[in-house]
Amino acid sequence: MTGPRTARPRVAMLTYSTKPRGGVVHSLHLAENLHDLGHQVHVFALGDPGAGFFRPLRAPHTILPAPGRDGSLEERVATSMDTLVAGLSGRLRGRFDLVHAQDCIAARAGVAVAGPAGLPVIRTVHHVEDFVSQSLVECQRHSILDPDQVLVVSRDWRRRLREEFGVDAEVVTNGVDGPRFARPSSVDGSDLRARIGARGRFLFLTVGGIEPRKGSLELVEALAKVRTVVSPPPLVAVVGGHSFQDHRSYRQRVQDRAAQLGVPVGEAVVLLGTVPEEELPRWYHTADAFVFPSNKEGWGLALLEALAAGLATVTTDIPVFREFLGEQDALLAPAGDAGALGDVMARVALDPELRNRLGRRGPRVAGRFTWRRCAEQHAAIYRRLAS
Repeated sequence: MTGPRTARPRVAMLTYSTKPRGGVVHSLHLAENLHDLGHQVHVFALGDPGAGFFRPLRAPHTILPAPGRDGSLEERVATSMDTLVAGLSGRLRGRFDLVHAQDCIAARAGVAVAGPAGLPVIRTVHHVEDFVSQSLVECQRHSILDPDQVLVVSRDWRRRLREEFGVDAEVVTNGVDGPRFARPSSVDGSDLRARIGARGRFLFLTVGGIEPRKGSLELVEALAKVRTVVSPPPLVAVVGGHSFQDHRSYRQRVQDRAAQLGVPVGEAVVLLGTVPEEELPRWYHTADAFVFPSNKEGWGLALLEALAAGLATVTTDIPVFREFLGEQDALLAPAGDAGALGDVMARVALDPELRNRLGRRGPRVAGRFTWRRCAEQHAAIYRRLAS
């Protein structure tokens, strides 16, 4: 390999979607910062070429037409892999020095295409899904075992991959666009509050949609408890919801439980769906506190965004979060414990001095993690692997 090629390897970055999910968000920020640093990177994704990504991307990219969402999860995973393989065939050899896949689907497709092209494959494991289908379990296992290099975004997932898969992964932490989420000197979210009926009421924000690993069921149970001690009764705004998996049965279970507890979806729990990118920081600035009751995360990008926005945060006490959160940075509750979550939510709602103190600490925590630093770490790994 020639000197210049080794110094700045040409990277094909693969991701399964164009929607605002954690791995996709990570891919776009990483690609842009590599591009800004002068590296040759090209993002390939499955989606609607006419619609593009959920936000503009200032790095070279190609969107390959995604298959429909018909069929079982197993069928959709297989079809997506086949579609990505077909779309990448003939595009990598001679144009790139390595392939970086950001998810299970992209990793399997990347290995299939990069192998014949003689290119090494890197896979970032953001988290491991709890599949029950044996075919999907095997698919995920191979997506971790087959690449030449595996990266993770936290020390906890490095430990878990070593214990569960016998893989020695390298940690490269996530980042956050601090200036984008920084709290302005004056905030007027009256229009957003009016839209969801939150005028004069305490507003919790959560980001990630309604799904099992986000602890959504525990959140509505906790909210019911909070509304018995805080007046007027608070509400929760939920941003997000796009997922490759089908969580309809879980969402229905959450809605039924919310109605049973007197915190109906649409009134006490407002589902905002995917909001425009330019509007997202305003929700962080408009809310009174952020609640993030996840029971599994690779890192928790939304949590880092809330901290950068100076928003008092309530989250779960899981090992990943402990890697960057101290006792003074956020209020923590045991994962899966709705009662404890309700207690800390009520505490933050009733104590403005506590909210202010937590809000001041958040940007200091988030400031340690930038996408530029993330890109520089990746660039060093690319050079090492390409050589």
